[in-house]
Amino acid sequence: MSRRNLDSSNKNQKDEFYTQYEDVEREIHAYLDYNPDLFRGKTVLCPCNDPLDSSFTIFFAQNFTKLGLKKLITTSYNTNGNDAEVHTLEPIQNSRVDIKNISTKKLKGDGDFRSHEVKNFRDESDFIITNPPFSLFREFISWIIEAKKKFIILGNQNAITYKEVFPLIAGNKIWLGHRFNERVNGKNLTYRVPKSYIITASEFFVDQSGNRFVTVPGTGWFTNVDHGKRYQPLSLMTMKDNLRFSKHGKIREIGYLKYDNYNAIEVPFVDAIPSDYKGYMGVPITFLGKYCPDQFKIIKFRKGDDDKDLSINGKSTYFRIIIKKNQ
Repeated sequence: MSRRNLDSSNKNQKDEFYTQYEDVEREIHAYLDYNPDLFRGKTVLCPCNDPLDSSFTIFFAQNFTKLGLKKLITTSYNTNGNDAEVHTLEPIQNSRVDIKNISTKKLKGDGDFRSHEVKNFRDESDFIITNPPFSLFREFISWIIEAKKKFIILGNQNAITYKEVFPLIAGNKIWLGHRFNERVNGKNLTYRVPKSYIITASEFFVDQSGNRFVTVPGTGWFTNVDHGKRYQPLSLMTMKDNLRFSKHGKIREIGYLKYDNYNAIEVPFVDAIPSDYKGYMGVPITFLGKYCPDQFKIIKFRKGDDDKDLSINGKSTYFRIIIKKNQ
């Protein structure tokens, strides 16, 4: 196998992560807790799916009436270039909406989300909810934003650093979902993978049916839909109390250092953000999972005034987000 084909094979393998039903259910209910009528009268599109085996399709089909949906559309993708399908579910007069009543049609193309066929489904929809190919996340988020749609999608933590994504986060146009890079019942998000998948993860298991699952840290939900967790401010100590009582020895021992190339202090731990500091602060990207827009404002990402990476005593730090407490 050539290097190019090997790289392509590895990329395709990383894109074949299938979301578990309980993770879809848990996430969607977080938005419904904030707004019970969120989906009432709306059309939901779930692209990039194997519709008949998709947790997204199953969840929205089973809860179609309860959510008050107008229509559900799911599309598959066929790597062979044809035989992709679109599955739709909508109320029929005097008929109970049931997952068994899903209508299936062949698509003319391969079901790529960038195709005219799937774009038309996108334009018809109110919400786009799916687990897109991680390798195409930049294109997928741009595809959604250009159509001005509401969305709830999965992605890798590294996507926060993309030039196509971070300005949207800083501009409060998108944010992290209810669950992002956090363990629930002792585990990060766990995905089913093909039986051909080469297991390199430290956390994986095979169920009684032979299905293979990997637990993937650093993944979670991106959205532009409000949820209650987004408005929960961080509970923080003052700078004085952090210097005395922080659980992080680094803070107690050396305090808050300043960057060489930006007028801000280095805060290496989210729970060590001083509640009373009014200047600029550099915090880890994990801060975004706790970010409350009423409490803090995002200023910029990673670079100092000289457009070089933030540094302390000549050494670059890890990626940092510059924030400032709202007055």
